[in-house]
Amino acid sequence: MKRFFKKIILFLVILFVASLLLDVIYTAIISHSAERNKIENVIHTSNKKYDVVFMGTSRANNHFVTKVFEDKGFKAFNYGISGSHLFETSLLLKLMVANKYEIKNLILEADLSICNEKRDEGTTARFMPYIHRNEIIKNHYKNEADFYQIYYLPFYRYIKFDNKIGFREVYDVAAKKPTNTLFNKGYYPLISHKKGNMKNDISSLKVIRNKYYEEIKQICKQNNIKLTVVMTPMCQNTKGLDYFDKVHQLYPEIHNFENVITDDKYFASCGHLNDEGAKIYTNYIMNFFYN
Repeated sequence: MKRFFKKIILFLVILFVASLLLDVIYTAIISHSAERNKIENVIHTSNKKYDVVFMGTSRANNHFVTKVFEDKGFKAFNYGISGSHLFETSLLLKLMVANKYEIKNLILEADLSICNEKRDEGTTARFMPYIHRNEIIKNHYKNEADFYQIYYLPFYRYIKFDNKIGFREVYDVAAKKPTNTLFNKGYYPLISHKKGNMKNDISSLKVIRNKYYEEIKQICKQNNIKLTVVMTPMCQNTKGLDYFDKVHQLYPEIHNFENVITDDKYFASCGHLNDEGAKIYTNYIMNFFYN
């Protein structure tokens, strides 16, 4: 029996050491990368100056054409992240401020994300390699139910978020495999001629006073960033479009531009404009706020 327990202890020690070693290796490799996604790019850069920054979900990433603003003389970048929630947008803005980004204007897409205070797992994964070395990231996640496992168990976060920061990502970083995330000044056009689902149902969404949206407003106020908040177009074959009116009722400062574009030919899917639609929408934003 004593021999058995010794083997168990030895196995656990070996497992712990192996986990610790893998954690160190994965972290060293992934955190060395600076241009594979927008999050690591912000973490690794500082003292950037922008006239206009776009932030939000895929409905920012695919809807704000940076070139439209650049052609008018604005230095701009689209930091929208597909799949993200306001939870991650707030954290990314905190990191920008900490890294001494000078931002004159922030255009924030906040519509469907207002109803949700949860984190997005895919976007969260991108912050995980830095959680031990960055206090802002650590503090942002410290109230999450699995914080202690993520923070204290070696290699746990790489197992949990394997699909984003697992072996494939380590290999791609080590091989210096490029991505297109930072192309087009952060704007990701949807140019496929094959339409996605042109029906949607958002009738179950409940508008809430979102704590992370409130954080973003406070950060902008403290750092003299002019915040403009907008809702972006949704196809008309959507149940529950009154959701956008409810958002505006709770937050009158959020501009309801949901019906600025209604023709299906400008949509790649019900919730996302195609490249042509995004250009029309961005020009509308430009003319509405900056002319």
